[in-house]
Amino acid sequence: MFPSLEQKLARFEELEAQLQSPDIASDIDRMIELQREHGGLQKVAIPVRAYHELEENLAAAREMVAEETDADAKAYAQAEVDELEAEREKMAAELEELAAAGDAATRGSLIMEIRSGAGGDEAALFARDLWEMYRSYCETKGWKIEVIDSSATDLGGFREITFSVTGDGAFLNLQFESGGHRVQRVPETETQGRVHTSAATVAVLPEASEVEVTLDPEDLQIDTMRAGGPGGQKVNKTESAVRITHVPTGLVVKIQDEKSQHKNRAKAMRVLRSRLLELRETEANEARAENRRTLIGSGDRSERVRTYNYPQNRITDHRIGLSIHKLDQVLQGDLEELISGLLEFDRQERLNAVG
Repeated sequence: MFPSLEQKLARFEELEAQLQSPDIASDIDRMIELQREHGGLQKVAIPVRAYHELEENLAAAREMVAEETDADAKAYAQAEVDELEAEREKMAAELEELAAAGDAATRGSLIMEIRSGAGGDEAALFARDLWEMYRSYCETKGWKIEVIDSSATDLGGFREITFSVTGDGAFLNLQFESGGHRVQRVPETETQGRVHTSAATVAVLPEASEVEVTLDPEDLQIDTMRAGGPGGQKVNKTESAVRITHVPTGLVVKIQDEKSQHKNRAKAMRVLRSRLLELRETEANEARAENRRTLIGSGDRSERVRTYNYPQNRITDHRIGLSIHKLDQVLQGDLEELISGLLEFDRQERLNAVG
């Protein structure tokens, strides 16, 4: 019915077979990767399997109606056909929703990067506020958050912070947060009471597994150095910071959050895989321009997507023209209205494109 869903079912069944292999069972890291992918695809595979089974039952019921000569038995068989057809229509609508959601429906984890933009210390404080907003939202959802790297300022803001989010529906709900976020407020550092405008950028990357993105060691330039930070923080005498350059693309990832070089390297590889997956998906979208993501799915960090206006307690998402006068609640993690609006807009755009 939907080729994209059938492909996911085929991959799910392939993984089921692989997970039964003794070779996989003896390789714990590989098994965990496959189990993670298998678990994500389960959300699609099980409904598609159920739909196939229903169609088989419906075909058998129709055949019974055609062959039955007894009036009562024929009426009974027809009633079963009517019931199955109603169920099929309901299931088809559910599969349509899954198809419209695309890969986001089966992806659970993501890496989010928040960076301060124009505005100096105030922009860094705003980046901190965004981090706290997303952290609160994720906590209400029961998702796991792990800080991968951060660079703090003396005033308590963040020049940048990178963290992962893992949980059912995490990527689906947060996928449209990428872009430029602008704040209008009186800064903590302002003595005249004037409203200033500053900005931060958010990037949401689908977390890539080793299965999805394979890194050739020959393509990597790995450098180590001493970690450093403001006010002497995180300065150490060992070369624990790691910088990895992916030579073919020029992508660079530097991680220094951990005191262990090994842990920083592992985190840097996670971020690099995710950036490479994002790059690959962006290139694929550009290659098939007629099927590009919707207006809200571009993920362009230079695009201003949202304004946080403190004096009016208003938050506005410019992509869908939605303004909400409860900024204080949003900053405490109440993102449901914004996110549901973005998801519904994307759903309609996708369905229109399919139509």
